[in-house]
Amino acid sequence: MTGTSTEPGPDAVTPPPAPKASRAGRNLPAAIAVGVLLGAGLLVALLTVREIFVGIVAAAVAVSTVELAGALNRAGGIRIALWPVLIGGQAMVWLSWPFGRNGVLAAFVLTVLTCMVWRLGQGAAGYVRDLSASVLTAAYVPLFASFAAMMVVPADGTARVLCFLILVVSSDTGGYIAGVLFGRHPMAPAISPKKSWEGFAGSMTAGIVAGILCLTLLLPGQWWQGALFGAALVLTATLGDLVESLIKRDLGIKDMGALLPGHGGLMDRMDSLLPSAVVSWLLLRLFIPG
Repeated sequence: MTGTSTEPGPDAVTPPPAPKASRAGRNLPAAIAVGVLLGAGLLVALLTVREIFVGIVAAAVAVSTVELAGALNRAGGIRIALWPVLIGGQAMVWLSWPFGRNGVLAAFVLTVLTCMVWRLGQGAAGYVRDLSASVLTAAYVPLFASFAAMMVVPADGTARVLCFLILVVSSDTGGYIAGVLFGRHPMAPAISPKKSWEGFAGSMTAGIVAGILCLTLLLPGQWWQGALFGAALVLTATLGDLVESLIKRDLGIKDMGALLPGHGGLMDRMDSLLPSAVVSWLLLRLFIPG
C-alpha cells in the first residue's frame, strides 16, 4: 500500500531558525545613533545661542502634534482640530520667552476656544470626543513643552535645561540597562510588559545620582535638592512613558510614527520629556529662584 510520506526528501531545504528577539527590544545601534545626534544638536544650541532651543522645542511640538493627531485619526477615527492646535501650540511656545506663564496661559485658553468653534461645522456626531482629544493634545504636547522653553529664559537657563535633559536621559538609560540585565518582575504588565521594577530601581538610582551632580555642579543647589529633583523626574518620566503606552495600547498601535529609526516617532521620545519639563520648571524655580 502506498501513501504520502511526511518525511522531508533528500533535496528539502531546512529553513533557518528564526532570529531570537533582542532583549533590548529595539534597534540598539540606530537608537544610539539617533540619540547622540539629537543630543549633540541640543547641546550646540544651548551652548551657542540659547534662543535656538526655543525654536527646537517649537519644531518638536509641531511634529509631535501631527504624529499624535494622525495616530488618533487612523486608529480611533478621532479628528482633532489640527490647525488650531498647531498654530496655538506654536503661540504657546514662542510667547513663553517674552511673556512667561501669562503668555502660555493666554495662548492655551485661546487655542481651546478656537477648537470649540472650529469643530462646530462638522456636526454633533463625535463633537465631545473630538473636542476632548483636541484639548488633550493642546495640553499634553505644546502646553507641557512650553515649560521646557521657559526654563531657558533666566541667565542660568542653559544650566537649567541641561539639568532637565540630563536627568531624563539618565532615568531612561539607567532603567533601560537595569531592565535588560536584571528585569524579572513586571511593573505594569497590562500597560507596558517590558517595564520592570528592576528597571525602575535602575532609573531611580541613576536619576538621584545625576540629580545630585547636576544641581551641585551646574547650579548652586544643595545635594538633597538634587536628590529630590532626581527622584521627582524619574517618577514623572516613568509616568509619562506609561501614559503614552496606555494611549497606544488603547489605540492598538505600536508607535506614534516612524520618523526616528530605533525609536519610532518623535512623540515616542517626547513621552517622558513632556511631564518632566513641567516638574523641572517648578522644582528649579523653588530650589533656585532666578
